[in-house]
Parts: sequence; structure tokens; C-alpha cells
Amino acid sequence: MPQVTVTIAGKTYRMACGEGEEGHLEGLAASFDARIGDMRKAFGEIGDMRLHVMAALTLADELAETKRRMEAMERETVALRDSTNAGSAEREASEARLAEAVQRMAERIERLAKRLGTVPGGAQGG
Repeated sequence: MPQVTVTIAGKTYRMACGEGEEGHLEGLAASFDARIGDMRKAFGEIGDMRLHVMAALTLADELAETKRRMEAMERETVALRDSTNAGSAEREASEARLAEAVQRMAERIERLAKRLGTVPGGAQGG
């Protein structure tokens, strides 16, 4: 199992990770280290543990907000899909009604033509 060495808040940690995940883990550690650095600038030296907890809670909050937004987008996607499907069903029903109406009109025209005595080919019966 691969191992990487990362530095967070000036402390070095050796960590194991899955094959091919080394760069990802290093990026996560660098991001967390930067977050701690930003908080240290904003709040001063309030203790490493407190800065780590604050940074972790900030990231957890961002994750929760991202999940909430994803769930809202998933609900919206389902609603749009349902609306599209309902529209398709309505369109198909309208097309079927239209086809039935055209068929009835064609039958009516044929009946009228027979009553008037016309024969196919344009000749009139006598």
C-alpha cells in the first residue's frame, strides 16, 4: 500500500492510501493546511487544536451545504423529467386524438362521395 508524507500546520504526517491516490491525498492535505493558515491569519494564535477543529468544521459545513444543493438539484431534475414525461404523454394523446379525427373525416368524405355518386377516377355515376 503506497504511503505519502504530508505537512499540515507545520507538522509532518506519514499516511497510507490506495494505489494511485497519492496525489489526491497530497492535494487534500495541502488544501486543509491552507485552510488552517487562513484561519490563523484571521484569528491569530488561538491554539493548533482549535484551528484544526475550526478548519474541519468549516469544511464539514461546506460539505453539508454542497449535499443540500445536490439534493435540491436532484429533486429539480426529477420534477423536470416528470414534467417532460407528462408533456410527452399529453402530446402523444393529442396526436392520437388528431389521427382519430382525421380518420373520421376521411370516412365521412368517403360516405359523402358515395352519396353524391362519384366513383374513383373522377367519373360521376348516372
